[in-house]
Amino acid sequence: MSFLKEISPLDERRNYNEVLDLSSGDLHRGGIKPITFVRQVLAACFYPALLEDDSLPLDVKQRAESLLRECDGGSIGSYTDSSGITKIKHCVSQFITRRDGGVPSSPDNIFIKSGSQTALMIMLKLLIHSKDSCQTGVLIPVPTYASFTLAVEEQGAAIIPYHLCEEQGWMLQVEELRKALHTGRKTCNPVALYICNPGNPTGHIQSRKSIEEVIRFAAEERLFILADEVYQSCVYGDDTEFYSYKKVLSEMGSTISSTVEMASFNSVSKGFMGECGLRGGYMELVNLDPAVKQYASRLFSTRSCPPVVGQIALDLMADPPKPGDPSYPTFSEEVQAIKNTICKNTGRIQEVFAELPGISCQPLKAGFFVFPCLHFSLKAIKWAKKRQMEPDMLYCLCLLEETGLHVRPGCEYGQRKDSHHIRLFVATQENIMEDALQRLKTFHTRFMKEFS
Repeated sequence: MSFLKEISPLDERRNYNEVLDLSSGDLHRGGIKPITFVRQVLAACFYPALLEDDSLPLDVKQRAESLLRECDGGSIGSYTDSSGITKIKHCVSQFITRRDGGVPSSPDNIFIKSGSQTALMIMLKLLIHSKDSCQTGVLIPVPTYASFTLAVEEQGAAIIPYHLCEEQGWMLQVEELRKALHTGRKTCNPVALYICNPGNPTGHIQSRKSIEEVIRFAAEERLFILADEVYQSCVYGDDTEFYSYKKVLSEMGSTISSTVEMASFNSVSKGFMGECGLRGGYMELVNLDPAVKQYASRLFSTRSCPPVVGQIALDLMADPPKPGDPSYPTFSEEVQAIKNTICKNTGRIQEVFAELPGISCQPLKAGFFVFPCLHFSLKAIKWAKKRQMEPDMLYCLCLLEETGLHVRPGCEYGQRKDSHHIRLFVATQENIMEDALQRLKTFHTRFMKEFS
Protein backbone atom coordinates (compact mmCIF):
# COMPACT_ATOMS: atom_id res chain seq x y z
CA MET A 1 0.00 0.00 0.00
CA SER A 2 1.30 3.45 -0.86
CA PHE A 3 0.46 4.83 2.60
CA LEU A 4 3.36 2.75 3.87
CA LYS A 5 5.71 4.72 1.62
CA GLU A 6 6.54 8.38 1.37
CA ILE A 7 4.32 10.42 -0.98
CA SER A 8 3.52 8.18 -3.95
CA PRO A 9 4.32 9.23 -7.52
CA LEU A 10 1.49 11.25 -9.07
CA ASP A 11 1.33 8.95 -12.07
CA GLU A 12 0.84 5.80 -9.98
CA ARG A 13 -2.35 4.00 -11.05
CA ARG A 14 -5.27 3.90 -8.62
CA ASN A 15 -8.07 1.35 -8.35
CA TYR A 16 -10.79 4.02 -8.48
CA ASN A 17 -12.11 6.21 -11.29
CA GLU A 18 -13.35 9.20 -9.36
CA VAL A 19 -13.07 10.89 -5.99
CA LEU A 20 -16.06 10.35 -3.72
CA ASP A 21 -16.41 13.52 -1.65
CA LEU A 22 -18.30 13.05 1.63
CA SER A 23 -16.48 15.85 3.41
CA SER A 24 -19.28 18.44 3.49
CA GLY A 25 -23.02 18.53 4.18
CA ASP A 26 -24.35 18.97 0.65
CA LEU A 27 -27.38 16.79 -0.13
CA HIS A 28 -27.45 17.51 -3.84
CA ARG A 29 -23.77 16.74 -4.26
CA GLY A 30 -24.59 13.46 -2.53
CA GLY A 31 -27.10 12.61 -5.27
CA ILE A 32 -30.28 13.61 -3.38
CA LYS A 33 -32.68 15.21 -5.86
CA PRO A 34 -34.15 18.67 -5.20
CA ILE A 35 -37.77 18.91 -4.07
CA THR A 36 -40.01 19.37 -7.13
CA PHE A 37 -42.31 21.95 -5.50
CA VAL A 38 -39.36 24.11 -4.48
CA ARG A 39 -37.80 24.12 -7.94
CA GLN A 40 -41.14 24.72 -9.69
CA VAL A 41 -41.91 27.81 -7.58
CA LEU A 42 -38.37 29.11 -8.05
CA ALA A 43 -38.58 28.55 -11.80
CA ALA A 44 -41.86 30.47 -12.03
CA CYS A 45 -40.42 33.33 -9.96
CA PHE A 46 -37.35 33.53 -12.18
CA TYR A 47 -39.39 33.30 -15.40
CA PRO A 48 -42.99 34.48 -14.76
CA ALA A 49 -44.06 33.44 -18.26
CA LEU A 50 -44.22 29.92 -16.80
CA LEU A 51 -47.30 31.02 -14.86
CA GLU A 52 -49.17 30.52 -18.13
CA ASP A 53 -47.85 26.96 -18.45
CA ASP A 54 -50.59 24.41 -17.78
CA SER A 55 -48.02 21.84 -16.66
CA LEU A 56 -47.42 23.67 -13.36
CA PRO A 57 -49.76 22.77 -10.47
CA LEU A 58 -52.17 25.47 -9.34
CA ASP A 59 -50.61 25.86 -5.89
CA VAL A 60 -47.19 26.40 -7.47
CA LYS A 61 -48.58 29.23 -9.60
CA GLN A 62 -50.41 30.77 -6.67
CA ARG A 63 -47.32 30.72 -4.46
CA ALA A 64 -45.13 32.20 -7.18
CA GLU A 65 -47.65 34.96 -7.88
CA SER A 66 -47.94 35.74 -4.17
CA LEU A 67 -44.16 35.99 -3.78
CA LEU A 68 -43.72 38.13 -6.89
CA ARG A 69 -46.30 40.59 -5.57
CA GLU A 70 -43.97 41.19 -2.61
CA CYS A 71 -41.08 42.12 -4.91
CA ASP A 72 -40.70 45.65 -6.27
CA GLY A 73 -41.58 45.67 -9.94
CA GLY A 74 -42.80 42.09 -9.61
CA SER A 75 -39.22 40.91 -10.06
CA ILE A 76 -36.93 38.87 -7.82
CA GLY A 77 -34.10 41.01 -9.20
CA SER A 78 -35.19 43.93 -7.01
CA TYR A 79 -33.74 44.86 -3.64
CA THR A 80 -35.71 43.98 -0.52
CA ASP A 81 -35.59 45.23 3.05
CA SER A 82 -32.22 44.44 4.63
CA SER A 83 -33.84 42.09 7.16
CA GLY A 84 -35.93 40.29 4.53
CA ILE A 85 -39.30 40.51 2.78
CA THR A 86 -42.03 41.29 5.32
CA LYS A 87 -44.38 38.54 4.10
CA ILE A 88 -41.63 35.93 4.37
CA LYS A 89 -40.71 37.08 7.89
CA HIS A 90 -44.38 36.60 8.85
CA CYS A 91 -44.28 33.13 7.27
CA VAL A 92 -41.17 32.21 9.26
CA SER A 93 -42.66 33.44 12.54
CA GLN A 94 -45.81 31.38 11.91
CA PHE A 95 -43.63 28.34 11.22
CA ILE A 96 -41.84 28.83 14.55
CA THR A 97 -45.16 29.18 16.40
CA ARG A 98 -46.46 25.94 14.86
CA ARG A 99 -43.19 24.13 15.58
CA ASP A 100 -43.26 25.20 19.23
CA GLY A 101 -46.87 24.27 19.88
CA GLY A 102 -48.28 27.79 19.93
CA VAL A 103 -45.43 29.72 21.57
CA PRO A 104 -45.75 33.22 20.05
CA SER A 105 -43.18 34.45 17.55
CA SER A 106 -43.10 37.97 16.17
CA PRO A 107 -41.86 38.82 12.67
CA ASP A 108 -40.22 41.87 14.26
CA ASN A 109 -37.76 39.46 15.89
CA ILE A 110 -36.94 37.66 12.63
CA PHE A 111 -33.87 38.60 10.60
CA ILE A 112 -33.29 36.89 7.26
CA LYS A 113 -29.75 36.73 5.90
CA SER A 114 -27.76 34.82 3.29
CA GLY A 115 -27.55 31.67 5.38
CA SER A 116 -27.75 31.12 9.12
CA GLN A 117 -23.97 31.43 9.41
CA THR A 118 -24.08 35.01 8.16
CA ALA A 119 -26.68 35.84 10.81
CA LEU A 120 -24.58 34.10 13.45
CA MET A 121 -21.49 36.09 12.48
CA ILE A 122 -23.38 39.39 12.75
CA MET A 123 -24.70 38.33 16.16
CA LEU A 124 -21.16 37.58 17.30
CA LYS A 125 -20.14 41.06 16.19
CA LEU A 126 -22.91 42.47 18.40
CA LEU A 127 -21.81 40.44 21.44
CA ILE A 128 -18.04 40.68 21.17
CA HIS A 129 -16.31 43.84 22.37
CA SER A 130 -12.85 43.67 20.86
CA LYS A 131 -11.78 47.05 22.30
CA ASP A 132 -12.45 46.12 25.93
CA SER A 133 -9.43 45.67 28.18
CA CYS A 134 -10.75 42.23 29.10
CA GLN A 135 -11.24 39.98 26.08
CA THR A 136 -14.77 38.74 25.40
CA GLY A 137 -15.22 34.97 25.70
CA VAL A 138 -17.59 32.54 23.99
CA LEU A 139 -18.19 28.99 25.24
CA ILE A 140 -17.93 26.59 22.31
CA PRO A 141 -18.48 22.80 22.23
CA VAL A 142 -15.72 20.37 21.43
CA PRO A 143 -16.05 19.03 18.83
CA THR A 144 -17.63 21.69 16.63
CA TYR A 145 -17.27 22.69 13.00
CA ALA A 146 -14.08 24.60 12.23
CA SER A 147 -15.55 27.57 10.35
CA PHE A 148 -17.42 28.75 13.46
CA THR A 149 -14.31 28.56 15.62
CA LEU A 150 -12.39 30.60 13.05
CA ALA A 151 -15.19 33.18 12.90
CA VAL A 152 -15.11 33.67 16.66
CA GLU A 153 -11.36 34.15 16.57
CA GLU A 154 -11.65 36.65 13.70
CA GLN A 155 -14.02 38.73 15.82
CA GLY A 156 -11.31 38.98 18.47
CA ALA A 157 -13.03 36.76 21.05
CA ALA A 158 -11.50 34.15 23.30
CA ILE A 159 -12.67 30.59 22.74
CA ILE A 160 -13.72 28.79 25.91
CA PRO A 161 -13.97 25.09 25.00
CA TYR A 162 -16.36 22.72 26.73
CA HIS A 163 -16.20 19.02 25.90
CA LEU A 164 -19.20 16.93 24.97
CA CYS A 165 -19.20 13.48 26.60
CA GLU A 166 -18.66 10.96 23.81
CA GLU A 167 -19.15 7.93 26.07
CA GLN A 168 -22.70 9.10 26.82
CA GLY A 169 -23.72 9.82 23.25
CA TRP A 170 -22.00 13.22 23.07
CA MET A 171 -24.07 14.49 25.99
CA LEU A 172 -23.75 18.13 27.01
CA GLN A 173 -23.04 18.07 30.72
CA VAL A 174 -23.67 21.19 32.82
CA GLU A 175 -20.80 20.32 35.15
CA GLU A 176 -18.49 20.48 32.16
CA LEU A 177 -19.94 23.90 31.31
CA ARG A 178 -19.27 25.12 34.86
CA LYS A 179 -15.72 23.84 34.76
CA ALA A 180 -15.07 25.52 31.39
CA LEU A 181 -16.65 28.79 32.54
CA HIS A 182 -14.59 28.86 35.73
CA THR A 183 -11.41 28.34 33.72
CA GLY A 184 -12.43 30.91 31.11
CA ARG A 185 -13.09 33.65 33.66
CA LYS A 186 -9.45 33.59 34.66
CA THR A 187 -8.43 35.08 31.32
CA CYS A 188 -11.52 36.67 29.70
CA ASN A 189 -15.09 37.89 30.16
CA PRO A 190 -17.47 35.11 29.03
CA VAL A 191 -20.68 36.55 27.55
CA ALA A 192 -22.18 33.85 25.31
CA LEU A 193 -22.80 30.12 25.15
CA TYR A 194 -22.92 28.52 21.70
CA ILE A 195 -25.02 25.38 21.29
CA CYS A 196 -25.34 23.23 18.16
CA ASN A 197 -28.45 21.06 18.51
CA PRO A 198 -28.74 18.65 16.73
CA GLY A 199 -24.98 18.43 16.67
CA ASN A 200 -22.41 18.84 13.93
CA PRO A 201 -20.21 16.80 13.63
CA THR A 202 -21.47 14.49 16.37
CA GLY A 203 -25.03 13.65 15.27
CA HIS A 204 -26.34 13.94 18.84
CA ILE A 205 -29.56 15.62 19.95
CA GLN A 206 -30.31 17.08 23.37
CA SER A 207 -33.14 15.84 25.55
CA ARG A 208 -35.64 18.29 26.98
CA LYS A 209 -34.09 17.80 30.43
CA SER A 210 -30.64 18.61 29.10
CA ILE A 211 -31.90 21.80 27.47
CA GLU A 212 -33.60 22.89 30.71
CA GLU A 213 -30.35 22.37 32.61
CA VAL A 214 -28.38 24.42 30.10
CA ILE A 215 -30.92 27.25 30.18
CA ARG A 216 -30.81 27.36 34.00
CA PHE A 217 -27.03 27.48 33.83
CA ALA A 218 -27.17 30.36 31.33
CA ALA A 219 -29.66 32.19 33.56
CA GLU A 220 -27.46 31.78 36.64
CA GLU A 221 -24.31 32.90 34.85
CA ARG A 222 -26.00 35.63 32.73
CA LEU A 223 -24.87 34.13 29.44
CA PHE A 224 -26.43 34.89 26.06
CA ILE A 225 -27.49 31.65 24.31
CA LEU A 226 -26.65 31.16 20.63
CA ALA A 227 -28.81 28.17 19.60
CA ASP A 228 -27.74 26.81 16.23
CA GLU A 229 -30.69 24.56 15.26
CA VAL A 230 -30.20 24.14 11.52
CA TYR A 231 -30.53 20.34 11.71
CA GLN A 232 -33.87 20.45 13.54
CA SER A 233 -35.75 18.59 10.80
CA CYS A 234 -33.03 15.91 10.49
CA VAL A 235 -34.05 13.65 13.38
CA TYR A 236 -34.18 9.90 12.82
CA GLY A 237 -33.14 8.14 16.02
CA ASP A 238 -35.62 5.85 17.76
CA ASP A 239 -37.67 7.64 20.43
CA THR A 240 -35.89 10.88 19.55
CA GLU A 241 -37.58 14.27 19.32
CA PHE A 242 -36.32 17.77 18.64
CA TYR A 243 -37.12 20.47 21.22
CA SER A 244 -36.22 24.03 20.36
CA TYR A 245 -34.46 26.09 23.01
CA LYS A 246 -37.14 28.73 22.65
CA LYS A 247 -39.98 26.30 23.36
CA VAL A 248 -38.28 24.87 26.43
CA LEU A 249 -37.41 28.36 27.67
CA SER A 250 -41.03 29.49 27.31
CA GLU A 251 -42.20 26.71 29.66
CA MET A 252 -39.70 27.28 32.48
CA GLY A 253 -41.52 29.95 34.49
CA SER A 254 -41.50 33.71 34.08
CA THR A 255 -38.38 34.35 36.16
CA ILE A 256 -36.29 32.51 33.58
CA SER A 257 -38.49 32.59 30.45
CA SER A 258 -38.65 36.39 30.39
CA THR A 259 -35.01 37.11 31.18
CA VAL A 260 -32.69 34.67 29.38
CA GLU A 261 -31.51 36.30 26.16
CA MET A 262 -31.22 34.09 23.12
CA ALA A 263 -30.79 33.98 19.36
CA SER A 264 -31.78 30.87 17.42
CA PHE A 265 -30.78 30.01 13.85
CA ASN A 266 -32.16 27.91 11.00
CA SER A 267 -31.37 27.44 7.32
CA VAL A 268 -32.61 26.07 3.98
CA SER A 269 -29.22 24.38 3.50
CA LYS A 270 -30.05 21.54 5.88
CA GLY A 271 -33.12 19.39 6.37
CA PHE A 272 -35.02 17.79 3.52
CA MET A 273 -34.48 20.78 1.18
CA GLY A 274 -30.69 20.79 1.21
CA GLU A 275 -30.57 23.98 -0.86
CA CYS A 276 -27.02 24.92 0.17
CA GLY A 277 -26.35 27.13 -2.85
CA LEU A 278 -29.47 29.27 -2.52
CA ARG A 279 -28.13 30.92 0.66
CA GLY A 280 -31.12 31.47 2.89
CA GLY A 281 -31.25 31.45 6.68
CA TYR A 282 -32.88 33.28 9.55
CA MET A 283 -32.27 34.33 13.12
CA GLU A 284 -34.92 34.87 15.81
CA LEU A 285 -34.10 37.10 18.79
CA VAL A 286 -35.65 36.34 22.19
CA ASN A 287 -35.80 38.62 25.25
CA LEU A 288 -33.43 41.28 23.96
CA ASP A 289 -33.58 44.68 25.58
CA PRO A 290 -35.40 47.06 23.16
CA ALA A 291 -32.36 49.34 22.89
CA VAL A 292 -30.06 46.38 22.11
CA LYS A 293 -32.56 45.03 19.61
CA GLN A 294 -32.67 48.42 17.89
CA TYR A 295 -28.88 48.41 17.67
CA ALA A 296 -28.99 44.86 16.29
CA SER A 297 -31.43 46.03 13.61
CA ARG A 298 -29.07 48.81 12.62
CA LEU A 299 -26.17 46.38 12.52
CA PHE A 300 -28.10 44.05 10.22
CA SER A 301 -29.13 46.96 8.00
CA THR A 302 -25.48 47.75 7.28
CA ARG A 303 -25.47 44.66 5.06
CA SER A 304 -27.30 44.58 1.73
CA CYS A 305 -30.48 42.56 1.48
CA PRO A 306 -30.21 38.75 1.53
CA PRO A 307 -30.52 37.00 -1.85
CA VAL A 308 -34.19 36.98 -2.87
CA VAL A 309 -33.92 33.40 -4.11
CA GLY A 310 -32.77 32.34 -0.63
CA GLN A 311 -35.68 34.23 0.93
CA ILE A 312 -38.12 32.43 -1.36
CA ALA A 313 -36.58 29.09 -0.36
CA LEU A 314 -37.14 30.03 3.31
CA ASP A 315 -40.79 30.78 2.57
CA LEU A 316 -41.19 27.35 0.97
CA MET A 317 -39.43 25.62 3.88
CA ALA A 318 -41.60 27.43 6.43
CA ASP A 319 -44.87 26.85 4.57
CA PRO A 320 -44.68 23.69 2.42
CA PRO A 321 -47.64 22.08 0.62
CA LYS A 322 -50.43 20.81 2.88
CA PRO A 323 -52.77 17.83 2.52
CA GLY A 324 -55.29 18.69 -0.18
CA ASP A 325 -52.88 20.89 -2.15
CA PRO A 326 -52.14 19.68 -5.71
CA SER A 327 -48.40 19.44 -4.98
CA TYR A 328 -48.76 17.65 -1.65
CA PRO A 329 -48.69 14.00 -2.85
CA THR A 330 -45.41 14.45 -4.76
CA PHE A 331 -43.93 16.67 -2.06
CA SER A 332 -44.69 14.26 0.79
CA GLU A 333 -43.44 11.30 -1.22
CA GLU A 334 -40.14 13.03 -2.02
CA VAL A 335 -39.56 14.17 1.57
CA GLN A 336 -40.29 10.73 2.96
CA ALA A 337 -37.96 9.14 0.42
CA ILE A 338 -35.12 11.42 1.57
CA LYS A 339 -35.78 10.58 5.22
CA ASN A 340 -35.93 6.85 4.42
CA THR A 341 -32.63 7.05 2.55
CA ILE A 342 -30.86 8.75 5.46
CA CYS A 343 -32.29 6.21 7.91
CA LYS A 344 -31.10 3.31 5.75
CA ASN A 345 -27.67 4.89 5.40
CA THR A 346 -27.26 5.40 9.14
CA GLY A 347 -28.32 1.81 9.79
CA ARG A 348 -25.85 0.52 7.23
CA ILE A 349 -23.06 2.68 8.68
CA GLN A 350 -23.65 1.21 12.13
CA GLU A 351 -23.54 -2.31 10.69
CA VAL A 352 -20.24 -1.75 8.91
CA PHE A 353 -18.58 0.02 11.84
CA ALA A 354 -19.62 -2.80 14.17
CA GLU A 355 -17.69 -5.24 11.97
CA LEU A 356 -14.48 -3.21 11.78
CA PRO A 357 -11.64 -3.45 14.32
CA GLY A 358 -10.37 -0.26 15.89
CA ILE A 359 -13.43 1.87 15.27
CA SER A 360 -16.41 2.74 17.47
CA CYS A 361 -19.37 5.02 16.98
CA GLN A 362 -22.09 6.47 19.18
CA PRO A 363 -25.69 5.88 18.06
CA LEU A 364 -26.73 8.20 15.23
CA LYS A 365 -29.78 10.25 16.18
CA ALA A 366 -29.86 13.41 14.08
CA GLY A 367 -28.02 15.69 11.68
CA PHE A 368 -26.05 14.91 8.53
CA PHE A 369 -22.83 13.47 9.92
CA VAL A 370 -21.34 10.53 11.76
CA PHE A 371 -18.23 11.06 13.89
CA PRO A 372 -16.69 7.66 14.70
CA CYS A 373 -13.70 7.25 16.98
CA LEU A 374 -10.56 5.62 15.55
CA HIS A 375 -8.51 3.57 18.00
CA PHE A 376 -4.99 3.72 16.61
CA SER A 377 -2.13 1.52 17.77
CA LEU A 378 1.03 3.08 19.15
CA LYS A 379 2.75 2.03 15.93
CA ALA A 380 0.29 4.06 13.84
CA ILE A 381 0.59 7.08 16.13
CA LYS A 382 4.40 7.00 15.89
CA TRP A 383 4.10 6.71 12.11
CA ALA A 384 2.02 9.90 12.02
CA LYS A 385 4.26 11.71 14.50
CA LYS A 386 7.28 10.95 12.34
CA ARG A 387 5.52 12.81 9.51
CA GLN A 388 4.57 15.66 11.87
CA MET A 389 0.84 15.12 11.36
CA GLU A 390 -2.14 14.26 13.51
CA PRO A 391 -2.93 10.53 13.15
CA ASP A 392 -6.50 11.07 11.92
CA MET A 393 -5.35 13.69 9.41
CA LEU A 394 -2.80 11.30 7.96
CA TYR A 395 -5.41 8.53 7.99
CA CYS A 396 -7.78 10.70 5.93
CA LEU A 397 -5.05 11.67 3.47
CA CYS A 398 -4.11 8.04 2.96
CA LEU A 399 -7.78 7.07 2.62
CA LEU A 400 -8.14 9.66 -0.12
CA GLU A 401 -4.89 8.63 -1.78
CA GLU A 402 -5.68 4.92 -1.75
CA THR A 403 -9.42 4.84 -2.39
CA GLY A 404 -10.54 8.27 -3.57
CA LEU A 405 -12.83 8.67 -0.54
CA HIS A 406 -12.69 12.18 0.94
CA VAL A 407 -13.74 12.60 4.58
CA ARG A 408 -12.60 15.07 7.25
CA PRO A 409 -10.30 14.31 10.23
CA GLY A 410 -11.50 14.87 13.78
CA CYS A 411 -8.56 17.15 14.58
CA GLU A 412 -10.25 19.86 12.50
CA TYR A 413 -13.24 19.93 14.86
CA GLY A 414 -11.51 19.59 18.20
CA GLN A 415 -11.35 16.43 20.29
CA ARG A 416 -10.05 15.22 23.62
CA LYS A 417 -6.35 14.62 23.91
CA ASP A 418 -5.22 11.30 22.44
CA SER A 419 -8.58 10.66 20.75
CA HIS A 420 -8.99 10.49 16.99
CA HIS A 421 -12.05 10.67 14.72
CA ILE A 422 -13.30 11.14 11.18
CA ARG A 423 -16.44 12.95 10.01
CA LEU A 424 -18.52 11.26 7.31
CA PHE A 425 -21.54 12.76 5.52
CA VAL A 426 -24.55 10.41 5.67
CA ALA A 427 -27.23 12.11 3.51
CA THR A 428 -26.39 10.59 0.13
CA GLN A 429 -27.98 8.20 -2.31
CA GLU A 430 -27.79 4.65 -1.00
CA ASN A 431 -25.49 3.47 -3.79
CA ILE A 432 -23.06 6.30 -3.07
CA MET A 433 -23.06 5.45 0.63
CA GLU A 434 -22.49 1.77 -0.10
CA ASP A 435 -19.58 2.64 -2.38
CA ALA A 436 -18.11 4.88 0.34
CA LEU A 437 -18.45 2.22 3.02
CA GLN A 438 -16.82 -0.43 0.86
CA ARG A 439 -13.87 1.86 0.18
CA LEU A 440 -13.57 2.71 3.86
CA LYS A 441 -13.95 -0.91 4.94
CA THR A 442 -11.24 -2.15 2.58
CA PHE A 443 -8.80 0.58 3.51
CA HIS A 444 -9.43 0.47 7.26
CA THR A 445 -9.03 -3.31 7.48
CA ARG A 446 -5.67 -3.20 5.72
CA PHE A 447 -4.56 -0.17 7.71
CA MET A 448 -5.32 -1.75 11.08
CA LYS A 449 -3.67 -5.03 10.06
CA GLU A 450 -0.50 -3.26 8.95
CA PHE A 451 -0.26 -1.19 12.13
CA SER A 452 -1.32 -3.85 14.62
